[in-house]
Amino acid sequence: MNRTRREFIRTALERGLVVIGGTAFAALSCKDIFTDDGLKTHTGKRWGMAVDLLKCMKKESCVDCIAACHLGHNVPDIKEVKHAITWIWKDEFERVLPNVHDEYSPPAARHAGTILLCNHCANPPCVRVCPARATWKREDGIVVIDQHRCIGCRYCMAACPYGSRSFNWSDPRKFLAKERITPAYPTRTKGTVEKCEFCVERVDRGQGLLCVGACKEKALLFGDLNDPKSEVRAAMTGRTALRRKSELGTGPAVYYLL
Repeated sequence: MNRTRREFIRTALERGLVVIGGTAFAALSCKDIFTDDGLKTHTGKRWGMAVDLLKCMKKESCVDCIAACHLGHNVPDIKEVKHAITWIWKDEFERVLPNVHDEYSPPAARHAGTILLCNHCANPPCVRVCPARATWKREDGIVVIDQHRCIGCRYCMAACPYGSRSFNWSDPRKFLAKERITPAYPTRTKGTVEKCEFCVERVDRGQGLLCVGACKEKALLFGDLNDPKSEVRAAMTGRTALRRKSELGTGPAVYYLL
């Protein structure tokens, strides 16, 4: 019987989990994620993003950042909502950051759209639950996925409180037009999970993020959160910086500026 590498890993993990039980599962996946105070300290760079909502909301129909990201990363355009793959997407501000508005806020602002993406959390629950260690957080804070190790169990999707991950229910290559495939970036396969990775392949080459470069309003800022002189930190000075579901203790690295 021919079995793929992914199927072999999945079977091995499933059998192992049956033997060692649920408590061992937690020990298997939580190592090195939490410190005593619940937050892992960073001594080097900590990459993060600031979204200037006042600029982002100027052009409600603008999707330049989404188009640039999806084109550069070979994200398939699947129309069926349940099977859609999204690395960056837009939603109404009131749904992104609920309970921020009050009775005096302009009604239009409540329904204005802003972008969402992976928050590259300091304490990423998606990493803790991955039995194959196919997703992890780098020292610089970027949460990445090894597509070759992903077994498609979707535990990470269930753990993510932000809905930032997508599952390839079918072969994503069928939804990519040949003339729109970016050869420099790998395509994925059926049965794997994917998400935004802060353009890690570009960051490691000293290049900027595709979404940031595509934003004509300069509403997206990316940089080292640990550097007080970085552009992203400077943009946050004097502004109200909000993070999604910060009460969960995940420590998102994406800030929304008001």
